[in-house]
This record gives sequence, C-alpha cells and structure tokens, in this order.
Amino acid sequence: MTQPPKPTARAEKVSLWQYMRLFRRDILSAQPEKLYRAWMAEFRTPFFRSYMINDPALVKTVLKERPADFPKSDRVGSGLRPLQGNSFILTNGATWERQRRILDPAFEGGRLRDSFPSICDAAAAAAARFAALAGQEIDIEPETSHAAADVIFRTLFSIPIDHAVAREVFEAFQTYQRSQPILNLAAFVPVPSWVPRGYRRETRASARQIRRLIHQLTAERQAAIDADTAPLDLATKIMTTPDPQTGDLFDVDEMVDQVAIFFLAGHETSASALAWALYLLALFPEWQKRVTMEAQGTDLNDFSQISKLKITRDVFRETLRLYPPVPMMVRETVQTESFRKRAVRPGAQVVMSQWHLHRQNRLWERPDDFDPTRWETDNGRACAREAYMPFSAGRRVCPGAGFAMIEGVMMLAHILRDLRVELGEAPPPVPVAHLTVRSRSGIPLRIVRR
Repeated sequence: MTQPPKPTARAEKVSLWQYMRLFRRDILSAQPEKLYRAWMAEFRTPFFRSYMINDPALVKTVLKERPADFPKSDRVGSGLRPLQGNSFILTNGATWERQRRILDPAFEGGRLRDSFPSICDAAAAAAARFAALAGQEIDIEPETSHAAADVIFRTLFSIPIDHAVAREVFEAFQTYQRSQPILNLAAFVPVPSWVPRGYRRETRASARQIRRLIHQLTAERQAAIDADTAPLDLATKIMTTPDPQTGDLFDVDEMVDQVAIFFLAGHETSASALAWALYLLALFPEWQKRVTMEAQGTDLNDFSQISKLKITRDVFRETLRLYPPVPMMVRETVQTESFRKRAVRPGAQVVMSQWHLHRQNRLWERPDDFDPTRWETDNGRACAREAYMPFSAGRRVCPGAGFAMIEGVMMLAHILRDLRVELGEAPPPVPVAHLTVRSRSGIPLRIVRR
C-alpha cells in the first residue's frame, strides 16, 4: 500500500543555531526520526528547557488532570498577538475561564443544527466552484481556503465570502498567513515584554487591516442587535450570551479578538484538513468511490442524515490523524514536576505534538498508513481515547470541534458527489508547518466531472 507523504526527519545531531533555523522554517522536518517512537525528549537551550511528551499518561496529566498547573506558553502565543490580541486561545486563568463561559454555549450540540444550513450553502458553493474548474489541474489549497473562509463568514455573520468586507478580510489573511512565521525570537530566548518582538512589517500591516475590518463587521452587528434586527447566527449568539457568573457580555473590542481567532482557527485549520483529505482520496481512489456512493445516497441538506455519512466521517478522522492542522501545542510549568522520573523545573516548555503522537509507532498499528477502517479496531478505539487529539483535549479542547467535523464531512460529500479528484503529474506534496500543516509547494489535483 502506498503511504501518504511525511517530512524527511533531520539528522540526529545539529547545533542550536541550525535547529533554530530549521524550526523557524518548518517545525516538522526540524525534528529527528526518533520522536516517532520516543515517550519523551528533552531539548536544551541556554535559556530554558523544553520537553516533548509522547506518553499518553503525561499528556493526560497536562491536558485533563491538572491543566491549571500547565498554562499556555506565551513563547508561541506572542507570535500570534498582532492578529489575535487577547483571544481565548492565548489567555489563561480567570480571563480564559470567563471567555469560555460566554463562548461555549454557541457551539453546543443543539446550536450546531442552527449553523447547518449555512454550512450546506458554503459546501454547495464550494462544489459549484470546483465544478467550474473541471478538466483542469489546480492547486487545491487556495480553493479549500476559499471554501473554509466562506463557511466562517456565513456562519458567523450571515454573509458569503463574495461580500465586499468578507473578501477583503480573506485577501488580507492570505498575506498574513504567508508572512507570519509560527515562531518569533521569543520562542528561543527570554524577551522582556517591552522589547519589540520583531514582527515583519507585512505581518503587522495585514493584522491591522484584518482587525479593522472585523471591528467594522462587529460594530455593525452590535448596532443590529441593539435595533433587534440581527440574524441569529454565531456572532449574534456570542454577543448576546452573558457570562453566567457575572452577567457581563463581550464588548465590541473583546469580540474582535474572538472573531480573529475564529477566522484563524476555523478557517485556516479547516482549509488544511480539507486539502489533505482531498489529496488522500485522490491517492486512494477506492476510498473516494465509497465517499461518493455515500454522498449520492444521502440527502445532504438534512441535518438528521449526517449519521449516514459514516465512511466520510472516518476518512476525515483519519485525515486529521495523519495531517493534524495544528501540529503542536505548548504549555509551561509553574512548579517543579516529575516527568518519567526526571525533574522538570518551573518555566520549562512542555510540547505535545499531535503530529508525533498520532504517528507514535509504539501505540498505533501501521501509523503511517491511511486506513479509515482503523477506527473500528480495538487498537484504533484505544488510540482514539489516548493518543488522538486534533482539537486538543481536556478543558481547553477546541469549542468548535463538533462544528469542524460537520463542516469537513459536508464539504467532502458535496464536492465528491458529482466530481472526482485525481493526482496530477507533480511529485507528492511535502507537509510543512506554517500556521497550520500545509504543503511546501501546494497540492496539485485534477478535477473531473463524474
């Protein structure tokens, strides 16, 4: 069986300077092969210690049992501040608690039904856009970015991506995504808060433009809420949900921070996952046939029939295992810890790599194979509980995880119901980690009408 591509691991021994250069260019290929079998690895710099943990017991301790003792690290988060401000993905403690109390109700199971028509409209629009490209070989990644951004705007603000402001945000985000490295200087050396972080001029400019446009949309929505004319979409739900403890609402500036992360997390990650899913289905056409047959036998506009798309869901789950859009998460110790009988000092970085945990060869059977049937095996079910976290885990699990699963499944079903994707003549794509896991040189696929 052909194995999907993964990055070539670096040499075992490199200098700190070489590692920093590799890390800034691409996290995945900067790591040695041994991390796919290690339970833990230590990385030392003159300024701090970093520990990558691939032991499910340790991951459970950090994310589920004692999350307050392992807050989000600002070494990575500081690189995202120009766009995300004080969003829930970067905050800790009482601030994060308050933000999640307001945000979580919008993504509860019953609320997903309300967003389903908008997801379907975006998926149908994506299928039509793909159909217009039939007969051509295209880079699929820009198309999946367009489709995922359309979902976000329709479900958040009830506007399609063709709306003037939505289009301007999308285009500015493409600039931001290209110019923003996943890490800046603060990831490697201690930098006081008053020292400039070295953000690129293009990054700062595009982040300011995105936030200005989101502020415009949010202020307009607040005015509509005040006039009792606002549509009941996600933006309205979030902006009218009070903190159950204090009764406070998000003001416009706070909402801008949250919308910025919804756009980043909900658009960029979904675009990554959808692109890799389409590539995998082109690489394994027998699975693509099964997805197509399932879609053709289902009413894709009926929320109650989502359960019939089981094969499509398992394909998407397997895509998230092999190509998790967010490849790593970083936490920080606040007290002395003991990891696998090794003392870990306060201030150490704790790295949980979904990329490596999802391919940990001591846990998964045939970890590098694409096998959507694995979720029905004893090994697959055990690993799903212990070693699968495309949306994080524990209290900080992504609030939009259920939303993202519905979106991914519906996008695949709508696109592949009447179309087929085939491999082009280009070499296999090479996964690299920018803001999310993307291909180094795009993912060329041929679009064919059935």
